[in-house]
Amino acid sequence: MFHGTTLWQQRIPLKMIRYTPDSGKTIETFPDLPENLYAALVKSAKAFPQKNAFIDNYGRIYTFSDFKSKVDLFAGYLKHNIGVTRGNHVAIMFYNSIEFCVAFLALIKLGAVTVPMPTKFKQAEILSLLKHSDIDHIICDEHFHTWFSDYENSGITVISAPDAEAGYAFTAYEDPDHTDEKCDSTSGAQALLMFTSGTTSQSKGVIIKNYNIMHAVKAYQLLLGITEKDVSVIATPIYHVTGLIALLGLFIYTGGTLYLHKFFDARRVLDCVEKNGVTFIHASPTVFSMLLSESSHFPELPSLKSLACGSSNMPAGKLHKYHEWLPDMVFHTVYGLTETSSPATIFPGNACTSEYIGSSGLPIPGTVFKILDESGNEMPAGKVGEIWISGSVVLESYYKLQTDSLKNGWLGTGDLGYITADGYLYVVDRKKDMINRGGEKIWSFDVENELYQIPGVEEAAVVGIPDEVYGEVAVAAVKKEPGAHFTEQELKEVLLTRIAKYKVPAHIIFMNEIPETPNGKIDKKNIRQLFTEKTEGGKS
Repeated sequence: MFHGTTLWQQRIPLKMIRYTPDSGKTIETFPDLPENLYAALVKSAKAFPQKNAFIDNYGRIYTFSDFKSKVDLFAGYLKHNIGVTRGNHVAIMFYNSIEFCVAFLALIKLGAVTVPMPTKFKQAEILSLLKHSDIDHIICDEHFHTWFSDYENSGITVISAPDAEAGYAFTAYEDPDHTDEKCDSTSGAQALLMFTSGTTSQSKGVIIKNYNIMHAVKAYQLLLGITEKDVSVIATPIYHVTGLIALLGLFIYTGGTLYLHKFFDARRVLDCVEKNGVTFIHASPTVFSMLLSESSHFPELPSLKSLACGSSNMPAGKLHKYHEWLPDMVFHTVYGLTETSSPATIFPGNACTSEYIGSSGLPIPGTVFKILDESGNEMPAGKVGEIWISGSVVLESYYKLQTDSLKNGWLGTGDLGYITADGYLYVVDRKKDMINRGGEKIWSFDVENELYQIPGVEEAAVVGIPDEVYGEVAVAAVKKEPGAHFTEQELKEVLLTRIAKYKVPAHIIFMNEIPETPNGKIDKKNIRQLFTEKTEGGKS
């Protein structure tokens, strides 16, 4: 087993405590943490009342004092006019906006469970998630109001916020008679019900408690060195665990400043960095690829001191390109899941220049990792197996679901990887995405990393498809950089000089965009289907 606290104590001073929140689970965590994000907001608003907390999509500024006041007013309305109480399930569906932030913090204050709905989903997908959520109330952008007419007709309150471009949209939903700081939420109370990526029928409902969130937030703050002087922009959908905890929660806790962009636009984000002194960005590999494609327009960004990248594999080739572009920037790779409240590992120092490039870093303090083979036996350092995690950021349970992937406090991630003797995690593939070519195992991340090393390859995704001879073979979808000219055969010939012949994709297709899931990850299921249809049609 690999203990995060022990690994980090070799690098930074750490004082951890044993703590039992009211949920009953004893955890190893940081001392003196606020019980929840609302308590963290109260603390930041007292310390930095006139400091900018948010600048919204339309350039409107909200200080910490302003923001806390809006949270208190909205919480008063929800409690005394709508009847929202501790334990209620409340869906919120907004684009990145101050209204989303106010609603989330108000629900934390009331002890209600926030159920964030993905704005990229279609109506049928949203209704399927709601069906599995036991929703008591809904708060949404007016754009989505009609989607919930059946719920409204059945007696469930739907609060619809008008177009925020004209001004703060919750002005009509405030109760000035009930603005005290009394908080109905404890450290062990449920705070979030979030659904994992995938189709709605396959999604698992992840229950995240306040202590999970606060431990995650403190781990990010301590290990990334985030302070009240930092400035960031939410470039990913705010309803993702990264947006909710690794950015919104982190910056409320530290007293930093956040820019809220309604939609992601790479050039707009970099323009924001340049003009507003953004110091930190946390996003997915796809977002970082899009930012990198705009680098020629922003040759220098001196304020940008730190980047963090999670969600999926960040190839070494991309890290080298980032270092060439921003040599003074420190790039932290991160590994985590919704089930780990965002962070499970964080890379210490600069992944771009480290001998451990390609690693996702060290298990964070308060977590324990082990690598198991298919029979459940623990593997030694350096051997590939399934990654299992326990600790203070790991969920206690799924919502109304029993699964063998959660046993005795241990979470089986479904990811394959290994840990070096000195504690660095390397993720090699999703268990379901490992390719077995005639008995030879192919890790898709290995082949993708080699593709990224080839000049002109902007994005790549490798999957396995059925094959009559070998059972399964590797195939690849590739997005070219602008102006790049090479053929499928030329790519294969380059790969043959770098990796074993059996690993070279049997087919490569070129795409204008690599398909993504609504949660911003590469959609390998979609890509696999494209190849299967192509080969079955005899067109390969």
